[in-house]
Amino acid sequence: MNREHVLFHLHEAQESITAIVAQMEAQLGYDYGVFLPDMQHLYHHLNTAWNARDAAPAAVEAATDLDFNRWSQFPIDLPMMEV
Repeated sequence: MNREHVLFHLHEAQESITAIVAQMEAQLGYDYGVFLPDMQHLYHHLNTAWNARDAAPAAVEAATDLDFNRWSQFPIDLPMMEV
């Protein structure tokens, strides 16, 4: 696992969640127009943490737009918890 890359994206996701919560609590006008891009940003980091977890540091450094888009997608190999 590329721990450095995963940790970077998890820290970014953590900061995003903190910012989203703070904005929602402070701004009555916080609505879907702001929530949507905030969530897209959050999921980009969560998804990339998972999807690029095994990417070599050199591959991360040389990442293309295609890699960015592929890594940003919702994981297809991460089973969701069910009740």
